[in-house]
Amino acid sequence: MMQQSGIYAVASKDIVFESFDGEAVVLDLATGKYFGFSDSGSRIWEALSSGVPASELIDAATAVGTVGAGEIDSFIGQLLEFGLLVPASGAPALLSSELLTQLAQAREPLKVDLHDDLADLIVVDPIHDVEEPLGWPAVKQAT
Repeated sequence: MMQQSGIYAVASKDIVFESFDGEAVVLDLATGKYFGFSDSGSRIWEALSSGVPASELIDAATAVGTVGAGEIDSFIGQLLEFGLLVPASGAPALLSSELLTQLAQAREPLKVDLHDDLADLIVVDPIHDVEEPLGWPAVKQAT
């Protein structure tokens, strides 16, 4: 049963992401945790983070036979649980034919891997958090 059908947005300005050879890596600067996605997960992340409604994404993805509605629903639940996405309102974005083609060509099951082995180093962020009265480095407080 589909639970997630709305529009989502990246949860905060501390969530940054980049695609490397088609594989999305998402970094939460506030916690230092980073996330790696499978090829299908990267396409789903790209669509959801750009405002494509989950219901449209599920319809399109199941039509091309890459992933099922339950898998996408579960994946969205993980993204919400990790604090990477939040429900949003506003005008929905359209799912591009290029992204749908890439999703149809994906070979790996939907998956997100959480990594926190570098969290302490990422949270410290010595380049941007030099405070005159505190010295260097200023450690951010994780929430």
